Amino acid sequence: MDDAQLLRYSRHILLDELGVEGQARLLRAHALIVGAGGLGSPAALYLAGAGVGTLTLADGDTVDASNLQRQILHTEARIGQAKAASGAAALTAFNAGVRVMPVLERLDGAALEARVAAADVVLDCSDNFATRYAINRACVRGKKPLVSGAATRFSGQVSVFDLSRASPCYHCLFPDGPYTEDERCAVTGVFAPLTGIVGSLQAAEALKILAGIGASLSGRLLSIDALTQTFRTISFNRDPACPVCGG
Repeated sequence: MDDAQLLRYSRHILLDELGVEGQARLLRAHALIVGAGGLGSPAALYLAGAGVGTLTLADGDTVDASNLQRQILHTEARIGQAKAASGAAALTAFNAGVRVMPVLERLDGAALEARVAAADVVLDCSDNFATRYAINRACVRGKKPLVSGAATRFSGQVSVFDLSRASPCYHCLFPDGPYTEDERCAVTGVFAPLTGIVGSLQAAEALKILAGIGASLSGRLLSIDALTQTFRTISFNRDPACPVCGG
């Protein structure tokens, strides 16, 4: 690290658990963030601020005025722009020392698997079950740690699925079923600060994984009720019959 980096990341370096070595790991790391909306905005900002060296930001949507209530990567001046491009501009302005690669399409199939394979950690900041299941399958195949978040109305969830450590996968926790119908905030609404809470927690989990510190939420689901400001942790196990990671 040069003098400018030592100064910028000095509050991390002061942490005994992180220090110079942990910060150096972050600077060498590559995070894939799928979704540049309510969850991806705070997650990406904190990863960029913390000095994660390469960020791939993927989103096929464009910025709409209704996004600005919670999607803090974007501005009124960038309404109509691709969210990935708008987010990349914000992140580069925030930390020019971070390499940001915008992907202006919804990742799926071989393209998704290639992006997952290139990353050290994947953050699922999407808003639909089809994408969540696809990301989970790609992370299971690539044995890449997945940090998953969700937020709707006043309820949020965060968990980590890390098959490199034989943890359960997303499908173990949420198998296909009638309850997996999407409840998008465009229809149900979402409390703006909740997306900041969930996205920030996703960033915290990703940073711990990349730096090799602490205990992750692997095998645990953190449930958040922003209306009563209560947090609850639920433990869950790997499903040996899971069609994605079983066997």
